[in-house]
Amino acid sequence: MNNNILIFLLKTTLSFINLLLLTRLLGKKEMSKLTFFDYITGITIGSITAHIITSPDMSRISFLHNIAALIWWCFLTGLAGFISLKSRKIRTILNGEPSIVIKKGKIIKKVLASSRLNMDDLKTMLREQSIFSLQDVDYAILESNGHLSVLKKQTKLLPTKQDMQIPTTTPEYLPTALIINGKVIEHNLKELDLNQKWLENQLKALGVNSIEDIFYGEIQGDGSLYLSKERK
Repeated sequence: MNNNILIFLLKTTLSFINLLLLTRLLGKKEMSKLTFFDYITGITIGSITAHIITSPDMSRISFLHNIAALIWWCFLTGLAGFISLKSRKIRTILNGEPSIVIKKGKIIKKVLASSRLNMDDLKTMLREQSIFSLQDVDYAILESNGHLSVLKKQTKLLPTKQDMQIPTTTPEYLPTALIINGKVIEHNLKELDLNQKWLENQLKALGVNSIEDIFYGEIQGDGSLYLSKERK
């Protein structure tokens, strides 16, 4: 085995041990709770380590310089984390802050836009929490780690119908988006064996003359419509 291979194995082993020690010192978080700053920091540390291992320069000085760069980056990361514990303003700059995307049952469109979220993203995040209808939501807050926290309306909280021994019926429809940003989702209508004429009649019965006036419209399990006119 030639010297280059031995040096490569030594660099890899030392980089592994160094990275393991540094990440333990920096602390640990669940992947689902990583903020944008944590994510970028992790990528950068991984990139520096990969460069150390794959660098064609086999000299000891170059290796030590790279290790020093990795240690310094981790030190700066730990320092930023320590400062953020002491200062809310710095913590907000590094990690961001929660944003209210639904307030008192109303969708805040400008917050969705600033968070780079669309209605499909929001519906997906709600379904992940077993919420299939926006009508059930009182508040929804997008946390700094990208997680959506939801407060259901009081009428939708426990006890359940089963707890109260109330007879239940199977819903006729799965709550589905029919209107997003003033436009009809035609394929959803088709999936439900409905058409635009039916939708227009339902809207007129609710006093809505134009589909463009609706930011979000959703059919409920019983066939009724939930509408949000928030278009700002």
